[in-house]
Amino acid sequence: MEVYLEAYIDYLKIEKGLASNSIAAYSEDLKKYTKYLKKGGINDPKDIVRKNITDFLFNLRKRIAPVSIARILSAIRSFHKFLLREKISPHDPSDLIEAPKLEKKIPNFLIMDEVNEILKAPNLKKAQGIRDRAILELMYATGLRVSELVKLRAQDINLDVGFIRCTGKGSKERIVPLGQVASRFLQKYFQQARGKLLGDKIIAYIFLAQGGRGISRQSVWKMIKVMAKKCKIKKKISPHTLRHSFATHLLENGADLRSVQEMLGHSSITTTQIYTHVNQSRLKKIHAQFHPRAK
Repeated sequence: MEVYLEAYIDYLKIEKGLASNSIAAYSEDLKKYTKYLKKGGINDPKDIVRKNITDFLFNLRKRIAPVSIARILSAIRSFHKFLLREKISPHDPSDLIEAPKLEKKIPNFLIMDEVNEILKAPNLKKAQGIRDRAILELMYATGLRVSELVKLRAQDINLDVGFIRCTGKGSKERIVPLGQVASRFLQKYFQQARGKLLGDKIIAYIFLAQGGRGISRQSVWKMIKVMAKKCKIKKKISPHTLRHSFATHLLENGADLRSVQEMLGHSSITTTQIYTHVNQSRLKKIHAQFHPRAK
């Protein structure tokens, strides 16, 4: 089974071009699955039947949330489709297994006052503060994922035209407008801060940590947490919160769903539609608070 799993992971890397984070998640989930099968004496994909998969998922249900089970089932389905297509197995035992029904969670986002507070939180007297302000402005202006942000290189940004090019999930490229404010703070970062952080090194990444190395996702995460704490924002905040805020505020101000989908880099518009639920939920709260006959 290990040999087939290795071949599948190679397929995800080379043919599907999945991001390293996605490949790591698939690999981890499928290692648990193949380990379970091996414990039951199954070493050949031909011997796997539907009950083996349902028993595996049932055991997981005691320990992990439905959303994680749904993700693991998705990995198992993809693996078995690969085995069938490569004629390693004559059948797909995962076919017709239903994923657990998931409750749609409304994304956590910041209201405009909170966004303004967190954007102004970095100390612009320090190179690190100028960098942090540029990062925050860029993430809110474009809806970039933190994994996309840390990979940005100088050639990906055109400040004259006001656009940024990024590579998202599945190695898909997209172009997103920057806006004047984010462009201004990026310019300030390039002119006043990046050289100080870079030192005598040569590196292509735009955003740098102290010592001239590319900033990590964990560092951006930590910085945003620190800024939220500084602003006394009690909501649970992550880099993705700025992405959610970007999408929510666009739709609130009249942007169409297709444009927001394109800017976020969603492959399906159904993923983007969750932000319409955000608006509906917020409108209901406003109605309940202010309408004289709402209660």
